[in-house]
Amino acid sequence: MTVNVHEAKTHLSRLLEAVEAGEDVVIARAGKPIARLVPATMRTQPRTPGAWRGQVVIADDFDETPEHLIAAFHGDTGP
Repeated sequence: MTVNVHEAKTHLSRLLEAVEAGEDVVIARAGKPIARLVPATMRTQPRTPGAWRGQVVIADDFDETPEHLIAAFHGDTGP
């Protein structure tokens, strides 16, 4: 279901009921989708700090980005 922003503001309770029933609700502005209402998920167990210990490796030079790559991120494609 896709609704415009005005309709979403006016009928929020109804839209939340639709989401609870499993329906996909998209909110659009001027026909362009901008948000989606989805059911909130709750953790069944508390998060365990350090659960990924020993599974992730960060290279010693991870923050030494080459200048040409930084320039590319800023839109400079170079010669």
